[in-house]
Amino acid sequence: YLLFLFGRKSVIQLDLANTKKALIVPAFETLRYRLSFPKSKAELLSMLDMGTLFTFRYHVWTKGHAPTNFAKWRTATTPYRVEWEADFEPYVVVRKDCPEYDRRFVGFGWNKVAHIMELDAQEYEFTVLPNAYMIHMPHAPSFDITKFRSNKQYRICLKTLKEEFQQDMSRHYGFTALKYLTAENN
Repeated sequence: YLLFLFGRKSVIQLDLANTKKALIVPAFETLRYRLSFPKSKAELLSMLDMGTLFTFRYHVWTKGHAPTNFAKWRTATTPYRVEWEADFEPYVVVRKDCPEYDRRFVGFGWNKVAHIMELDAQEYEFTVLPNAYMIHMPHAPSFDITKFRSNKQYRICLKTLKEEFQQDMSRHYGFTALKYLTAENN
């Protein structure tokens, strides 16, 4: 699957097997239930300009994907590096031996954010792929997001788990993990 998306030559050039890289697949979304999937980046950009597509969660959670730098992606022809920022939660392709998702975060909330934070703490390089993309299609809200939105106790529990995770990061990574605490408070 990875070879299909990026080509064998690209995977070899990025040396994913021997380096700590998280390859970011830029995410877009549509509000339409039926969509002819773009067959090229040029076609995707045209759909973006026409308003058929949007950058993922642009209307509700811009922070989650903003560091991908979609303006740069539009014209990029080679992979480019981006830095971690608070609440960053891109879709990534990583080696099998990367850190697993933290099992505290099941259901809705903070699973990808915590995973990306852990990758950053372990000095993974975030590399945006210039010719890869994914499109999120609309669907009914999940049971878990409905609980998050309607149940104050769910949100309190998630906040407690986030704080516990950040304390664990501080214990495990020491001084380098301070940026995750200060980013949360800004």
